[in-house]
Amino acid sequence: MKNDTDKKDRRRIAVDARRLAILGMLTALSVVLNRFASIHTAGWIIGFAFVPVAFAAMLYGPAAGAAVGGLADLIGALLFPFGPYFVGFTVTAALKGAVYGWFLHRDTVEYFPHFLPVVGINCVLIGLFVDTLWVSILYESRTYWGWFVYRLPEYAMLVPVNLIFLPLLVPLRDALKKSFRL
Repeated sequence: MKNDTDKKDRRRIAVDARRLAILGMLTALSVVLNRFASIHTAGWIIGFAFVPVAFAAMLYGPAAGAAVGGLADLIGALLFPFGPYFVGFTVTAALKGAVYGWFLHRDTVEYFPHFLPVVGINCVLIGLFVDTLWVSILYESRTYWGWFVYRLPEYAMLVPVNLIFLPLLVPLRDALKKSFRL
């Protein structure tokens, strides 16, 4: 009896260590993609840093997505800053990761319409509206709507990119779950 309990405990510890290692690698990948493989201008960031965050959320759920998104933003801002640190961006990065998990952490997510709500919430509501508020506060601007119009082309590019790349992660997630019994 005790031997079975020990085996279960060891198996759980191994699974937790594997999960932590995968989430750590996805966090590091998100930092690299955001800080070194993205286009940055004042108020704009165009890149693929959302992919590791979405993948973590697809694998492990909203909490993992929020942790990877928030930690990647915090680590990237502290180690490789592009300007002053602003906690609002970290909160919205974590929120975006959680939204990915709420919508995409199901085995039934396979088809294009499943991705529309998550892209709408993350890109339009959180990215365009809330992050634009943070940009206008950070740059001490009184023209929120000026920043909003300035950032519209960024999200006109990011929405299709999200809609193309998110469905491509589903077969990768399924293969990883099958191979490693995640």
